[in-house]
Order: sequence, then structure tokens, then C-alpha cells
Amino acid sequence: MVRGDIEGWNIGKIKPLKDSSLLQLKICGTGESAIKLYILKRLFILVLLLFGITLLTFSLTKALPGDPVQSLVGERAQPEVIEKIRKELGADKDVFSQYAGYVKLLLKGEMGRSYYTNRKVLDDILIKFPNTMKLAFGAMAIAVPIGIFLGFIAAYKRDTPIDRIISAVSITGVSLPVFWSGLMIMLFLSLELRLFPPSGTGGVRFLVMPALTLSLPAIAALARVTRTSAIEISETPFIGTARAKGLSIFRINAIHIFRNILIPLVTIIGLDFGSYLNGAVLTETIFGWDGIGRFTMDGIIKRDYPVIMGCIIIGTVVFVLINIIVDVLYHYLDPRVRLYASDR
Repeated sequence: MVRGDIEGWNIGKIKPLKDSSLLQLKICGTGESAIKLYILKRLFILVLLLFGITLLTFSLTKALPGDPVQSLVGERAQPEVIEKIRKELGADKDVFSQYAGYVKLLLKGEMGRSYYTNRKVLDDILIKFPNTMKLAFGAMAIAVPIGIFLGFIAAYKRDTPIDRIISAVSITGVSLPVFWSGLMIMLFLSLELRLFPPSGTGGVRFLVMPALTLSLPAIAALARVTRTSAIEISETPFIGTARAKGLSIFRINAIHIFRNILIPLVTIIGLDFGSYLNGAVLTETIFGWDGIGRFTMDGIIKRDYPVIMGCIIIGTVVFVLINIIVDVLYHYLDPRVRLYASDR
């Protein structure tokens, strides 16, 4: 049995994880060099992943039925006009040549131009992505404290009516479809109470309702995981020892229990935050929020291939980077989870 000497950490038997995608366990050493090597490996994998994603997405978009050029010019356009536009867009070339041309654009730091607006896709993404970031941060700012607080209350009031109420609310929050909860929030807060504008992109007043809608599933998930993890940790011997020493309930929960449930909480927060940064399509559409999700949906509806490709590439990069950050946080948050300093 290996025991740690760090206050508040429940350190039992330590076994290295066999899955190479996860951080390996180590008690001693900071493993700073291993972290740098790990990040470099993940970034290298990201490059390979981007190549595969672009190839797959490009192939699927080209395999879709219909002609985007025909949709762009309309049914009554002259054949010579259609052919001219097709040539301008490069759609007259074979699929391999089109993909090679797109890869060349990516290597130059460009993502092409929208078929409909003729604007650079990257410029539009740089305008819309900050809006999505604002929405994601707003949703997590609501979800994280409320979800963790409800989870601790449910664990502390275990098997009481309060616990059952919080558990029922959590299950409801996970089960409710976003479009329904979004419409109900809009109906109550905007149309009935007239506290916030019903739709649009802007400051805090425009942000509250979409952020609240987006936060509901995350609140439910965090509350359930916090409750389960807190109950499990509270039954371990070292918590019994802390109680026997006469430590306050707040100290036991805030220091000893909370530290030991950080890993599952950070995992959920990272996954939800990464998905929010990829765009909450329904939420952004319902509330008219000008973000990546709505931009992607417009591109799919219009078959605007450069827009679709650009949004998917940005989404892939963001999600992988968020996962790398989460993995690195594991290293610093929990001494049971460490990279081997000799892991080359």
C-alpha cells in the first residue's frame, strides 16, 4: 500500500493506466518534461486528425445530392452563366484536384470564400467565434457553481426528500430537449416578465437566456456526478478520520472531499465546454445568437462547402485543445494522476 503525505488526498494503491491516451499515474516528481512531450505528441496527432477530418468531410460534402452552384444561381440561370460560376469556384475540376487546392489554401492559413457572400470564411469565423465563446463562458459560469452546490447538498442530505428532489430535477434537466427548455425560458422571462430581449446578439441582457438554456443539462450532469462522487469519498476511511479529529463539515467537504472529486468534475466541464465552443446549434438558432453553431447550420442548409469545412476544422482544433488542457489539469489537480517524468 502506497500512502501519500499530502493533506486531503485519498491515495491508495497506485497503478499505471494502460491506455496511452490517458495520463499515467505517478506520486513523485512533477514530470514537467513529460507534460511537454505529451503536449507535442497530442499536437502531432491533431495534425494527422485534421488531415483525416478534412478528407472525410470533403468527400462527404461532395457526395451529397444536389448542385450548390445550381442552388446559388437559381433554376432559370443560363447554362453559360452556371458554367462560368462553376469555373470560378473550381467546381469544374475533379474531386481530387479540388481537395488538393483546398489543402493548399489551408497551408497558407486560409479557408476559402463563402459561395454566397464571397467573404473569407476565416474572417467570418473570427467574428462569430468570440460570440460562441461568450455564450460558452456564460453557460459554464452558471452551470459549474450551481451544479456542484446542488450535488454537495444532495450528498449531505442523502436519502432525504431534499436529495430526492435534487435527483429528480437533475434527471429532468438531462432529459429535457434544449429547444423546449429554450422556448419555455423565452416565454417566461421575455414575453411574460419582459426582463430580457427575446433574441439577438449583444451584451449581458441578450446573453442571459441562451446561457441559462445551455447550462441546464450541464447543471444536471454536474449535480449527479458531484453527488455520487461525494458520497463515495465520504465513505472512505480517511474521511472518517477527519470527522474523528473534529474537523468542521465545511472543511471536510471543501478540502478533503472536493479535492478528491475534481477529476470527474473537470472531465465533465471540459467536455461540455468543448462542445459549447463547437457551437450550440439549437440554442443559437432559437435565440438568434450569431455564433459558430448557427453559422455551421446556415452553411449546411445552403450547401456552402467552404463554410462547412471551415467550421468543422475549427471545431476539431478547439475540441482537441480543450482535451489537452483537461489532461494537463489532471496532472496538477490530483497527485494520484501524474505523467512519468521518464516517459519519452
